[in-house]
Amino acid sequence: MIIRTISIRKIKWLLLILPVCVILIAVLTGLLGNKAIGAYSQDKVIPIYSVDNNDKKVAITFDCAWGADDIPEILSVLKKEDVKATFFIVGNWADKYLKIVKMISDEGHDVANHGYSHLRMGGMDIGKTISEITLCDEKLNKITGQKIDLFRPPYGDYDNSLVNAAKDLGYYTIQWDVDSLDWKPGISREEIMSRINSRVKSGSIILFHNDTAHTAKLLPEIISNLKRGGYGFLPVSKMILKQNYYIDYTGRQKSIVK
Repeated sequence: MIIRTISIRKIKWLLLILPVCVILIAVLTGLLGNKAIGAYSQDKVIPIYSVDNNDKKVAITFDCAWGADDIPEILSVLKKEDVKATFFIVGNWADKYLKIVKMISDEGHDVANHGYSHLRMGGMDIGKTISEITLCDEKLNKITGQKIDLFRPPYGDYDNSLVNAAKDLGYYTIQWDVDSLDWKPGISREEIMSRINSRVKSGSIILFHNDTAHTAKLLPEIISNLKRGGYGFLPVSKMILKQNYYIDYTGRQKSIVK
């Protein structure tokens, strides 16, 4: 009788706490699950933000969308420092500055696709997405005679459809892990230098823009500082892996070890 009483009491106790346990488990699972999805979900298609390497190579990139007066100075600095960079060029910018695009290409730098109209492309209709990429591709190919296979969405704005569409068109979608913020009104030379020096690491892709207040003038110092830190330079086309790779949740491209 005593044993039966204890068993019934235990059952009643379990029945009381069971709903609480279920709720706690559900909450914890939801919290941890969301965290895991944010970090590791394979449903999110991630572009290349940096490249896993151990030889202290970095890539300097420029987004070209507005004026072009400072391009000759930028190219002069790059030539003097023996650095090849990557220029992400908007198609309608290329329409205005054909000779500049040809100059960039002729000096051995990457000419890369930045969309035709510099529109925010995340969430864009897929037909419009394809049009923006292909129109820019046709323009750059006609000017340079090169096959263009690097793409950067304007403003860094992308979604799965955009990255997948670019891949289907033969493009590697490239972002950055070091943003100079050189475009920002009022930013100082010191702030730009500090951002680069504190964030750069082996395999970094550094974002600059042309037609800014400081970049062309500051570029020699930026390159010299990085060289003193033991860094070398590659254009994005030479730094990224073209096969047997995966991209982790931070956007770092890594080799698949076989």
